[in-house]
Amino acid sequence: MEKDTQIFGLRAIIEAIQANNTIDKVFLQKGLKGELFQELEFAIKKNGINASYVPVEKLNKLTKNNHQGAVAQIAPITFHDLETLVENTIASGATPLFLLLDQLSDVRNFGAIIRTAECTGVNGIIVQKKGGAPVNGDTIKTSAGAVFKIPICKVDHIKDAMFYMQASGIKVIAATEKTDQTIYDVSFKEPCAIIMGSEGRGINPSVLKLVDNKAKLPLLGEIESLNVSVACGVFLYEVLRQRL
Repeated sequence: MEKDTQIFGLRAIIEAIQANNTIDKVFLQKGLKGELFQELEFAIKKNGINASYVPVEKLNKLTKNNHQGAVAQIAPITFHDLETLVENTIASGATPLFLLLDQLSDVRNFGAIIRTAECTGVNGIIVQKKGGAPVNGDTIKTSAGAVFKIPICKVDHIKDAMFYMQASGIKVIAATEKTDQTIYDVSFKEPCAIIMGSEGRGINPSVLKLVDNKAKLPLLGEIESLNVSVACGVFLYEVLRQRL
């Protein structure tokens, strides 16, 4: 964890939350108790901040400072409001293209996807507050700085974003092998949002039930899937090909 995106100590993290700092994740020591610790836990839950309970050894690796059982990671970017982003995109006259990431966990995959998204004209990337990869130094490096050039939104649940997209006339297309349609059978010319799943599980089944369409990549080899960032790149460039 980079030192310039890190804060430590119970009171310091509480004050950072109260000051509306954008906190990506908080690491809390397992088994720790006390009034101040409980106050921090309450603030984390109230604000929907992603948190993990870890052994003290993990915290000691994150910082050599007196962490008091809590270390937080501050996001180096400001996240955008989903509704405002969608409304502004539609008002601009552009054909909306959004990317939904369903709990993608690897920061390097996240960074690579952000880089490709910026190169292909994606209007914004939507991630879930909990369970997804943070925006940290590795994300920034892998994205080649694109993380500062493309709007990223955080939502309580990816379904929230899906419902709002659909209500705004934007169809949601799932990148999944659970279909007979390839990306060449599906039209991406209309306003759309492509949803990519996590590295291991793919798209959550409850989310998959709600999409407007599904598409897969044709695979001719023996390996059953591509790396998610590579697959996302293929999808986005097919969108570009159809729209040019």
